[in-house]
Amino acid sequence: MVVTAVGTTVTAIEERSNKRSTGGFVDEMRAVAMKMHTKDQSKEGEKETEGTPWPKWEPTIDGYLKFLVDSKHVYDTIDKILDHADFPEYAEFRNTGLERAGNLTKDLAWFKEEGHFIPELLSPGIDYSLYIEELSKKDPQAFICHIYNIYFGHTAGGQMIGRKVSAKILNGKELEFYKWDGDLPQLLQNVRDKLNKVAQDWTRDEKNHCLEENEKCFKFNIEIMRLIVA
Repeated sequence: MVVTAVGTTVTAIEERSNKRSTGGFVDEMRAVAMKMHTKDQSKEGEKETEGTPWPKWEPTIDGYLKFLVDSKHVYDTIDKILDHADFPEYAEFRNTGLERAGNLTKDLAWFKEEGHFIPELLSPGIDYSLYIEELSKKDPQAFICHIYNIYFGHTAGGQMIGRKVSAKILNGKELEFYKWDGDLPQLLQNVRDKLNKVAQDWTRDEKNHCLEENEKCFKFNIEIMRLIVA
């Protein structure tokens, strides 16, 4: 089964907070990321939909748990990279309020208390984490592209998918994965400002290199998202 959905930057939260954007390189990042979407995911998407559009997904609890476990591993990896930064600019992205590993720990504990089996980590989460860990050691521009896509994708399209899944299989329960401490649009704006601050010292070639990494961001995130209906 081919699934085309992925965490996107399309929801009302993103659109409202975009109005607070100060422009800069983040606007370029967003423009390139939006073009990676399919036409059913966003009015700015340029790709044709293949397989089942995400609104027609039929998720399962087992599949969703696989998705949560692999997602947690990726967020754990990001936290580890930022805490032991190979490049000084990584320190800008510590403690932004967008971190999700702790929230996912709480969600998985809840599922376990409800009697659900927590699955083992699978290859999509392992492969993505290994990739960004290696990338972070040698290619800060490409790594920061993943920071942008992971954090901003989850706060937007990720929330849409989370609500759909919750309505279908969790009786509407809102997981901690989709809760943030503080004003989310402001948290997003703070990270935009940090991204622009870091990118202002990049050459044009380095900025283009960052933008080119979007395709790999989407490839890895789609593989994890597919676990929901695996």
